[in-house]
Amino acid sequence: MGMDRTILYPGGSVPSWEAIREQLQRVGEAGTIRMIDGLPAFPDENPEPGWKEIRVGLSAGMVTLRAGSDRLVCVVWGNADAAMRTAWDKLCWAAAVGGGVVETPAGPIDAAEFARSVGLHPA
Repeated sequence: MGMDRTILYPGGSVPSWEAIREQLQRVGEAGTIRMIDGLPAFPDENPEPGWKEIRVGLSAGMVTLRAGSDRLVCVVWGNADAAMRTAWDKLCWAAAVGGGVVETPAGPIDAAEFARSVGLHPA
């Protein structure tokens, strides 16, 4: 069973993988694509516009990023250890920078508030 977080984009525009990867670097993650829409990907490959799912290799393991028209969903295994959860937090934060809001049980929060809530300190 997996755990997921949804990032909504009120303006309806989901950021590109390149924009997300750039933000990941601010929190010390390289973010390498492993799969695009169920197919293996080269580490330096960028998904074409309209991708539906990418698997992102992070320092602690792999996180799935699913795209919808106005949202991204970050998915990790339910038995993720602390390091994997931190990597998941970083990807969620990176995906929210630039106008996204992270859905939480207490309601939607912006990227800066999300970073504070999970203890991230972007450069």
